[in-house]
Amino acid sequence: MAEFTLPKNSKVKIGKTHTVNADKKRIINIYRYGADDQNPRLDTFEIDASKCGEMVLDALIKIKNEVDSTLSFRRSCREGICGSCAMNIDGTNTLACTKAMNDIKGSIKVYPLPHQPIIKDLVSDLSNFYKQYASIKPWLQKEKNNDKENIQTIEQRNKVDGLYDCILCACCSTSCPSYWWNPEKYLGPAVLLQAYRWVADSRDEAKKERLAKLNDTFSLYRCHTIMNCTKTCPKGLNPAKAIANLKQEIIDNE
Repeated sequence: MAEFTLPKNSKVKIGKTHTVNADKKRIINIYRYGADDQNPRLDTFEIDASKCGEMVLDALIKIKNEVDSTLSFRRSCREGICGSCAMNIDGTNTLACTKAMNDIKGSIKVYPLPHQPIIKDLVSDLSNFYKQYASIKPWLQKEKNNDKENIQTIEQRNKVDGLYDCILCACCSTSCPSYWWNPEKYLGPAVLLQAYRWVADSRDEAKKERLAKLNDTFSLYRCHTIMNCTKTCPKGLNPAKAIANLKQEIIDNE
């Protein structure tokens, strides 16, 4: 039987515990890691839920403001439309600003998005993710620029529903085993959904070029229809369907 050993400094250790006296108490376990740390650790924070908002992000902000100012995480809109506060909560990639603490039984475990380099604590390095996004040229491409409107029928406009809604939170891509295994070559569910958004747009005139760039062994075809991407999307989108549609478009245009 093969035996595998984890890297020397990868084991998560038990960290600090911060207690509070309160009748309505919630326990938050938070992954902590920084450049000076030898090993990541799991810190435990008790909060008074009666003096906190309902969402996990509210708890994180309360902890940073009142208990440990060194805690690092991303957040911005607090309305589920920017994707900044994407992280792994209770074992699922989601947005901290839309995840209610009451939806979680027992202690709330908060980790950064999985299988990405960690900058600090809950902040993942998404440089490769955004580099891949830029590679698909996510803007309208026209052969000639003119001052006329790009008119669409209602049917043509409906084809981009469920595609333009993507907020690039990376929840789907970082939940995909195929992306874990081939992050440098496989574009991943989020970027492929965005790629199909432009292929499906009747106003775009670079469809053939877009499809040709995706038609290789890794960019698109590493998808094995595991469906983690669709299950975890906090916006209820279907990246797996978009990937299937891209494959069909390539067949239809050959």
